[in-house]
Amino acid sequence: MTDAGTVVRSCLDALEAGDSATALALLDPDVEWRNSGLPTLRGRRAHRALLDMARRGIGFEVRFHHLAVDGQVVLTDRTDVLTYRRFRMEFWVCGTFEVREGRIVVWDDHFSMTNFVGASVRGLVRAALLGRA
Repeated sequence: MTDAGTVVRSCLDALEAGDSATALALLDPDVEWRNSGLPTLRGRRAHRALLDMARRGIGFEVRFHHLAVDGQVVLTDRTDVLTYRRFRMEFWVCGTFEVREGRIVVWDDHFSMTNFVGASVRGLVRAALLGRA
């Protein structure tokens, strides 16, 4: 698998399916993952615990709106969904991925922290209301 768009989509699809082993295999051992306003993670080992969401009962869903490929660079316009028990949050993410030799070497996600916090608050309120039902 060397098509950059296929690599990125396969990685995110594997995470959605709860298959962190496949997702990790698509990351370069020295991958750099940047998230807006959060510390940069470096190396596959640093990603293992974060990406093994299903083991902790965290669900992940990705809805692609656009995916553009230019050589080995992939841009994604997507909505990410995180769930935990009754909690559910949805937030917009723009990702830039660099792929080399069939593996992601840079994963750079941009999102609005205001949108992220708002989605978290809405998710908590919904979870609390569902808990009373």
